[in-house]
Amino acid sequence: MMIKDLADYQKPRERLLNHGASQLSHAELLAILINTGRKGSSSIDIANELLKTVDSLKELKSLSINDLNKIKGVGLYKALILKAAFELGERMHSRSVGDKIQITCPQDVAEFMMGKMEHLTQEKFVVLFLNSKNIVIKQKEIFKGTLNSSIVHPREIFSEAVKHASNAIILLHNHPSGDVTPSGEDIKTTERLRACGEMLGIDVLDHLIIGDHDYLSMVEAGYFD
Repeated sequence: MMIKDLADYQKPRERLLNHGASQLSHAELLAILINTGRKGSSSIDIANELLKTVDSLKELKSLSINDLNKIKGVGLYKALILKAAFELGERMHSRSVGDKIQITCPQDVAEFMMGKMEHLTQEKFVVLFLNSKNIVIKQKEIFKGTLNSSIVHPREIFSEAVKHASNAIILLHNHPSGDVTPSGEDIKTTERLRACGEMLGIDVLDHLIIGDHDYLSMVEAGYFD
């Protein structure tokens, strides 16, 4: 059935107008972006086909323009619209370093970085460098891949901290599985970097693990003495 044949209360646009975006299904929201259907299929049908190609919205966001373009009825133009919408959604949940983000608690870090890291399909280890007022002056991705204490080189992190006259740093990495429980390597890496920071007079304030709409602060969880 085409959308024009639906009753008004069933049409995605009308439902959005009357009930708000939060009341729409994933398929209905995608259908609004896709806008038009193809012969014999509505935009909702195409949206459902698109959703069947992934296991989660996290995976949907990671699809390339080429992947989206392969869905019959999407095409290049609609693929570009979808990618733009996904990117805007991420940016709305993130802020840039230029916004002078001051860190007062782990939640500040999470609000700053979760939008950038919670949907990643590969682990990334990131460091925030702070000045004496705990304002973020730089963020740097140190490496990609499964966290291993032998791979994370303190010299790379702390030479960057010295270069930018950082008083403190905050460590972050994501768990693509969504589970924010620290692994043995997470704990070992944190302890090693904290020890190096103490020798250099640069505080490692926290290590956050980012999961699927969730995070763990190792300070709050009691992993820091």
